[in-house]
Amino acid sequence: MNIHVPDTRHDWSREEVLALFDRPFMDLVFEAQAVHRRYHTANEVQLSQLLSIKTGGCAEDCAYCPQAQKFAKDTGLKASKLMGLDAVLSAARAAKDAGASRFCMGAAWTRPKDRDLDDIVQMVEGVGAMGLQTCMTLGMLEDYQAKRLADAGLDYYNHNLDSSPEYYKEIITTRTFEERLDTLEHVRAAGINVCSGGIVGMGESRDDRAGMIVSLANLPQHPQSVPINRLVRVKGTPLAEVQEIDGLEFVRTIAVARITMPRSTVRLSAGRETMSDELQALCFMAGAASIFRGEKLLTTPNPGEDRDSALFEKLGLTAA
Repeated sequence: MNIHVPDTRHDWSREEVLALFDRPFMDLVFEAQAVHRRYHTANEVQLSQLLSIKTGGCAEDCAYCPQAQKFAKDTGLKASKLMGLDAVLSAARAAKDAGASRFCMGAAWTRPKDRDLDDIVQMVEGVGAMGLQTCMTLGMLEDYQAKRLADAGLDYYNHNLDSSPEYYKEIITTRTFEERLDTLEHVRAAGINVCSGGIVGMGESRDDRAGMIVSLANLPQHPQSVPINRLVRVKGTPLAEVQEIDGLEFVRTIAVARITMPRSTVRLSAGRETMSDELQALCFMAGAASIFRGEKLLTTPNPGEDRDSALFEKLGLTAA
C-alpha cells in the first residue's frame, strides 16, 4: 500500500474528512501511524498532569460537565474557591517527581476575573520555575488577559471546541461556538501555544465528529496540542445515560485528527479509565502521543500511575 503523507493544510472540506473516516480501519490507522512517524518520535508519549485549581460552581451549562452549578443538585459536587499558591506548587512538584513534563491547571469559570489574574500569574511563574511546561484552562479570555498570561510565561492555553458548530448548540447554550474561536484567536495572537480539541461520545453523529476536526484543522494555525476526549458519563448530568461511543469509532477519530493536523500532538485525554489496554494501544497506533497522568482529571477518574507504567512497559513506550 502506498502512503501519501500530507503536508500541513488548512483547507479541509467536510467531505474529505468524512472520506478519511470511511476508509477501511486498517488502512486508516496505518496511514495515521505513517504520518505520526514523519513528524513525531515513534513510541514516545508526553506526560501531562491536570489539577483543578477551582472546582464547581460554574455558570456554564455544558451538558457533559459535573462542575456546572445548574447540575450541582443532581451531581452532588461541592464548589470550592481558588486554591492557594503553596498548594498548587506542592501538587506541581509531586507531578514532576512522578514524571510529568507539563502541569495543567483548570478553573471552573466562564472567564477569569481580572482580580484573579494576580494569583494565576503567580501560579504560572512558580510552576514554570520548576522546569515544567505550564498550561491553563480558565474559560474564555479577552485579548489583554491572554497577553498577561503570555507575559507570565504561560506555555499552553486549553480551550476545546467540544463538537461541530452544528452540534455544539445541543450541548452548550451559555456561550457560542464563535466565542470559543475568539478565545483561541486571542491566545494565538499573544504567542501562547493553543491546546484545543473536543469530546466524542456525546450523542453526536460521525458527520459532527468530522465537523469538529474540520474546524480545528482549518484554523489559521493548527493547535499545538489536540486533546481527543471520550465522554465520561457522570451521574446527574444530562449526558449520563447517552450511549457510549464504539471503541473503534473513537480510534478512527484519533487517526483522522492525526492525519489532518500532522504536526500537532494528539492527546488521548479523558475517558481512559474505562478503556482496555488494547483500546489504548490502538489509540497510540493511530497517532496519540500524549496522555494525562494522575488518578483524577479535574473531577473524573483517570488510570493510576501503576497502570500506566505497566501499559507503557507492555507496549515499549517511553515517557517524554
